[in-house]
Amino acid sequence: MNVYDFDNTIYRGDSTADLVKYLWTHYPATLRNLPRTAVLGLLYGLHIVPKMTFKRNMYRMFSYAGDMDRIVAEFIQSHKKNIKSWYYEQQRPDDLVISASPEFVIRPFCEAIGIRYAMASEVNWQTGSCGPNCHGKEKVRRFYEMYPDGKIEQFYSDSYSDSPLAEIAEKAYLVKGDQRIPWGDGR
Repeated sequence: MNVYDFDNTIYRGDSTADLVKYLWTHYPATLRNLPRTAVLGLLYGLHIVPKMTFKRNMYRMFSYAGDMDRIVAEFIQSHKKNIKSWYYEQQRPDDLVISASPEFVIRPFCEAIGIRYAMASEVNWQTGSCGPNCHGKEKVRRFYEMYPDGKIEQFYSDSYSDSPLAEIAEKAYLVKGDQRIPWGDGR
């Protein structure tokens, strides 16, 4: 099994940031949440509030959009072009994506590009509430929860914050643009 992070790994860019921009431009009602998000974003940037406080607030904007299932489907259609071609060249039927982005975006996006297995941060788009951020060690915990005896042949990520997953993989690669560099060689 090969395991991939999503954002800036197989997807060119950050899918959550792209979705937020998509909502602001196509569904202006979501802008109602912008002032509070901007303030909390600044406070998060200054290390005054934790990341999850900022994220929970930002996720509240989804409730202003309407039918998020339909909107996410529209978003995926317009952003499939962001999947990097090297991924398609090595895609396998048992690939797994593990992402910190909202699961209600990542799962259907993965399905749309032929990836059957995905896990991500659980976010209720109607309320903005969310479970643990699927990040760092949480990714390993979730992996073993789903695959107790799982083995990762190759792991790909754009960030050393994913070192916990890289450590349990047979081979790991840091992704920079379209380059895949053996883990540790990219520092």
